[in-house]
This record gives sequence, structure tokens and C-alpha cells, in this order.
Amino acid sequence: MPKLKVRSLKFKLTRENKAFSITERSAKLFSVKTIPVVLWSSDFPLNYKPGLKTIFYLVLGLFLFGLGDAIIIGSGAGVSPWTVLAQGVSNFTDWTIGFSTFIVSLSVLILWFPLKQQPGIGTILNVIIIAGTIDLTLPYLPSPNEYPYQILQAAVGILAIGLGSGFYLAANLGPGPRDGLMVGLQKKTDLPIVTVRTALEFTVVISGWMMGGLVGLGTVMFVFGIGPSVAGGLYLVGILFRR
Repeated sequence: MPKLKVRSLKFKLTRENKAFSITERSAKLFSVKTIPVVLWSSDFPLNYKPGLKTIFYLVLGLFLFGLGDAIIIGSGAGVSPWTVLAQGVSNFTDWTIGFSTFIVSLSVLILWFPLKQQPGIGTILNVIIIAGTIDLTLPYLPSPNEYPYQILQAAVGILAIGLGSGFYLAANLGPGPRDGLMVGLQKKTDLPIVTVRTALEFTVVISGWMMGGLVGLGTVMFVFGIGPSVAGGLYLVGILFRR
């Protein structure tokens, strides 16, 4: 009996320690505020001669980002908040969704100036590689008809975008338009990335919806999932590759 009590106590302590560890990691994830400086980070965004390792991880991150976008599109569960906004702008102006997306991206870049964000090679490659990856991978991705599988696929896409964001942002060669807005707002407010990104996506999707953009369950998942996913990607990259 005493041995049984000791084993039960050990099991209980082990379970409590694991629970505390998970809680502690979750707290760290939701408190991420900065882009990690890792072994292959560029010293500054406007670096026109970055190392091969920096370029490799930048391209890898942007590929994963584009793949995640394609997975979400293929899921059929709903478009991203920024596409909802582009749809809304298109409804108000009679512009095409493509041109509306361009105008939205240009407007976001203009907001960089008061936030003192610097573009770089990564800003240009962001547009090229993500768009190219979507076009190349989308035809080969599944398009499920059952709603549970659509939701599962959308969740995988959100996680892929988060991991890709961690890799490419840590390269420090310039963020894409939306990520640059996120980073700039985070620096201005000193709020965690999860909070800033979720608030940004929520504002965007509400604005688009009020102008007639279409919102699906996948869109809602993106709004509340992309912040933790990006923070998780940055946290993971920081742990694995910290300088």
C-alpha cells in the first residue's frame, strides 16, 4: 500500500508538472512581441548582399506562406480577411478584385511611413514567391466537399502560414505589406503580436463585410487563428535557431 501511494503521488506530480509546462509555454506564446534574431538573420532590412543561408530561409518561409494560402483557398471554407476587404472595395467601386487587392496593398504600404517600417528584398520577393507558390501548388491540393475536412484543411493552412511567417520574418530582409503593418503597430503599441494581428485581421474583415464582402467559417478561423499561429512560428524559430 505505501508503494502504491508513492507511485500515485509521483504520477500526480508528473501530471501537474506537465500541465504547468504547457501553461507556461502557452503564456510565452501569447506574450511574443519581437521578431527573433537568429543565426541567419540579416543585420538590416536594406541588405542587397545577404548570405545564402539568409536567402534560403527567406524563400523557404515565403514558400510555406504561399502553400498555406493555397491550402486555405483549396479548402473552400472561406477566404482570408484581406480578400473579404478586396471584395468589399470591389463592390463599392466596380473595380476588379485583383485591382482592389492591389489598391489595398498599396494603401497598406503607405501606412508604413508613419510607422517607420523599412522595405527590403523580402518585401519584393513576398509578392512574387507567395503568388507563384499559390499558382503552382493549388492545382495539386485537395478540395474536400465535406465540411469537417474543409475546416481541417483550413486549419493546416493557417498553421503553415504561421510557420512560414516565422522563417521569413526572422530573415530580416523586409516584411510583406500586411506583416510590415503588423510589426509597425506592435512597435508603436508594445502589445503582443497575437493581440496586434488578431485586432488587425478583425478590423479588416469587419470593414470588408460591411461593404459586402463574403465571410465564411474559414475566414473567422483565420481572424482568430493567424495571430497565435504567427506568434507560434516566431517562437519556434527563435528557440531552434537563436543566435
